[in-house]
Amino acid sequence: MTWIEALILGIIQGLTEFLPVSSSGHLEIAKALFGDTSVAEQSMLTTVVLHGATALSTIVVFRKDLLEIFRGLFQFKWNDETKFSLKIIISMIPAAVVGILFEEQLEVLFNGQILLVGFMLLITGGLLLLADKAKTTDKGVSNTNALIIGISQAIAILPGISRSGATISTSVLLGIDRTKAARFSFLMVVPLILGKIAKDIGSGMINMENANALPLSIGFIAAFITGMLACTWMIKLVQKSKLSYFAYYCFIVGIIAIIAMYV
Repeated sequence: MTWIEALILGIIQGLTEFLPVSSSGHLEIAKALFGDTSVAEQSMLTTVVLHGATALSTIVVFRKDLLEIFRGLFQFKWNDETKFSLKIIISMIPAAVVGILFEEQLEVLFNGQILLVGFMLLITGGLLLLADKAKTTDKGVSNTNALIIGISQAIAILPGISRSGATISTSVLLGIDRTKAARFSFLMVVPLILGKIAKDIGSGMINMENANALPLSIGFIAAFITGMLACTWMIKLVQKSKLSYFAYYCFIVGIIAIIAMYV
């Protein structure tokens, strides 16, 4: 992987991790366009680095929220912070179960399955259109809602289904306040990303000896900076009910991907 490819992949990851257009789907399309022939270990290392960058950008953007949560937890009381942390844990369960039980089956889907990506982008677009028309309410996230949103996150493991798009849209359709929906969606993914990174590193599948530090560093920085910008921007867009723009984008990219596989 060249430094230019790493820069492009970093920007794609940073933007699409938070914008509701599917980071996994866009990375698969980008790799196909680049003619990615890297071995599994190198590809996994790149994925770990880029996801680590977006996880860090989430932590930076929501640093005040995270500090309040940790302070509340260390009070060892049944307070708002403890309740919120419980909801985060509940939301993680579906994706964790799917990731553990169907790991091998899921890996096959991330092997240049552009046709699948195209159809899943169409589904993402439809979901975003529904959410954009939902009425605005001031409801918070309940434990039951956390589980339902977690199921959406588990489904979004499929390449082409936007994680942020699925979780935010589900939240809004459940009647949850848009700002709270965006906040919960971004915070709920941090433990999963960090857990997945730790699992991949501990699996022994990543070979650090042949790692090219320069492209990886460029990709990390690009994903981190664009991730912070996209995260902040997305919160404002959700508040203003502008999800339809991304829906049309998903429709266009999805149709192009599908047509490309038949041409």
